[in-house]
Amino acid sequence: MTQASNPRASRRSDGHSHRSPLHLAFTLASILLISGCSWFGDDEDVPIADSGEQQIYFDAQEHLENQNFDLAIRTLQLLESRYPFGRYAEQAQLELIYAHFGAYEYEAAIEAADRFIRLHPQHPSVDYAFYMKGLAAYDLEPDFFAKFVPTDDTKRDVSHIKEAFAEFAQLLARFPDSPYAPDARQRMVHMRNMIARHEIHVANYYFRRGAYMAALNRGRWVVEHMQQTPSVADGLAIMAQGYFLLGLDDLALDSVAVLRENFPDHPTLDQDGNFDTVYDLDGLEQSWVNKISLGLFDPPEPPQFNYRPQR
Repeated sequence: MTQASNPRASRRSDGHSHRSPLHLAFTLASILLISGCSWFGDDEDVPIADSGEQQIYFDAQEHLENQNFDLAIRTLQLLESRYPFGRYAEQAQLELIYAHFGAYEYEAAIEAADRFIRLHPQHPSVDYAFYMKGLAAYDLEPDFFAKFVPTDDTKRDVSHIKEAFAEFAQLLARFPDSPYAPDARQRMVHMRNMIARHEIHVANYYFRRGAYMAALNRGRWVVEHMQQTPSVADGLAIMAQGYFLLGLDDLALDSVAVLRENFPDHPTLDQDGNFDTVYDLDGLEQSWVNKISLGLFDPPEPPQFNYRPQR
C-alpha cells in the first residue's frame, strides 16, 4: 500500500493550572464513575461524546498515531457531528480522508476528499485532498486476491488507473507548486506506462481474434497519444503488422521504417532490419505438419507484442 503523509495538526497544550482540593475530588469522582461504567461496556475505547472537543480531537490523534484507523474514523466522525463549527472541524474532515485510506476504505476516502474539496475549496490543504483522491483511486482494486498474488496489473481493467491519473493531473493544474506535486508527477509517468501497456495487451487479444483493424487502431493510439512510453515500440510493430494484413503495404513500410529508426532491436525486425512476421495475407502461416494434419498438430500462434526496451 502506498504510504501517504498525514497533515495532522499539532495543537496539543501542555499547560497546567492550579486546582482546588474540592475540584480535584470532583474530578476524581467523575473519573471513577466513567471508569466504572466502562467495566460494563463492550468497548472501553469508544470515545465519550461529552469528553469535549479538544479531548476528542486528541483521542483521534492518538488513534491515528497508533494506526488504529477504525477507532480514528469513529472518533473523527463523532468530533464533526458534535462540533460541526468547532476549531477542529475542518481538520477532522481532512484527517478523515487519511483514516479511511489507512483502513483500506478507498471509496470512502474518495468520498471524504470530494466532500472536503466541495466544502472548503480555498482551504490551504485542499491540495492534499486532491492528492489523496489520486492515491485512493489508484489503489481501488475489485480483485481482493490480486493484492497478494503477483500479477500483471496492465492485463486487468485500468479504469481506476485512468481515474487516478486524472486526479493527479487536476492537482498539478491547480496547484503546480504543491508539496505533493513532485510525487504526483512521478506517479503519472508510471501510470502512463501502465495505460499504454494495457492497450498493447488489448491489441494482442484482437490479433488472436482476427480483428486486425481493431488491433491496428490500438497500436496507433499508443503511438499518437503515449509518446515517450516504452510501449511505443510495440505500437509501431502492431501498426506495421495490421497494415500488412489489410494490404496497405505502403503504410506498413512507413511504420517499419520508423520502428527500425527508433527501435532497431525490436524482435519483429531481422538482422537486415526487415519486418519478420508469421502472418500472410490469408492469416497465420501454417507449417506443413499443421497443413497435412488439417490443423490438429503444430497450430500457428499469433505473435504477442511484448517488447520492453532496455533503459
